[in-house]
Amino acid sequence: MSTFRLPPNSRVRRDGKMFRAPEGAKQPRTFRIYRFDPDSGENPRLDSYEVDMAACGPMVLDALIKIKNEVDSTLTFRRSCREGICGSCAMNIDGLNTLACTKACGDIKGDVTIYPLPHMPVVKDLVPDLTQFYAQYAAVKPWLQSRTPAPPDRERLQSKAEQEKIDRPSACILCACCSTACPSYWWNSDRYLGPAALLAAYRWIIDSRDEATGERLDELEDPFKLYRCHTIMNCTEACPKDLNPAKAIAEIKKLIVERQH
Repeated sequence: MSTFRLPPNSRVRRDGKMFRAPEGAKQPRTFRIYRFDPDSGENPRLDSYEVDMAACGPMVLDALIKIKNEVDSTLTFRRSCREGICGSCAMNIDGLNTLACTKACGDIKGDVTIYPLPHMPVVKDLVPDLTQFYAQYAAVKPWLQSRTPAPPDRERLQSKAEQEKIDRPSACILCACCSTACPSYWWNSDRYLGPAALLAAYRWIIDSRDEATGERLDELEDPFKLYRCHTIMNCTEACPKDLNPAKAIAEIKKLIVERQH
C-alpha cells in the first residue's frame, strides 16, 4: 500500500506557545495562529493567544493588531485600509478565506483559528508570497487596449448599460481569496490563470471601449489557462466582495464558442 506524506516543512506542529490573558480579563477568547519563520529551519506551529475581547475591537484584524502591539511583536501579517477595500489582510479564518478586517469575531464559534491563504508559499506567518498571483493578473493585460485615438476634447464615452456590465467585475480588490480557494488552482497554478485573473480578463473583454476582444480571447483559448476551471464555485463562495468569478469564466467560454459560429 502506498503511503503519502506532506513535505516536512508542511507539517504543522501542535506544541506551539501559549500566551495567557492578563489577570482580570473579562472576556478571554483564544486565537490559534499559524506561525512560520523560514529562517529558523523549524516546521510551522500553532501558537495560542488569549485576548480580552472586552478591551478589543470586534473584528479579527482588531485582535491581530492587539496581539502584535501588546503581546507578541514578532507576529507578522499584512493589513492596510481596515475597510475591505485593499485586500491586504486576506487570510484563512475558521477554515474560510476572507478578510480579517471584515470578519467579526462574534461570527465564529469557539476558538478562532487563523492560517495564511492556502496552497501559497509562505513568506512568514500569515503573509503568503503573491508573486505568481500578480504575474498571472498582469498576463491578462488588465488595461484598456484601443487602436482608435481618444477624442481630443472628451473622455471615451459609454452608455449606462455598457458601464453596468463592467461595474461588478471592476470591484475586484485582488485579495486572492478566490484563487486560493480553488482546487483547480491548487493543482495547476503554474498554468491555470485562476479565478481572479480570469475575472479581470472578463472585465476588459466586455468593456465597450476596448478593441482587443479577439486577441484577448485568442490568448485565453488554452486547455490550461481557462479550461482548468470545472465550475466548482469555491471562488464565488470565497469572494468577500460578493463577486462571481465562476460566472465570468463561464461567460468567457461562451464567447469563445459563439465566435466560432
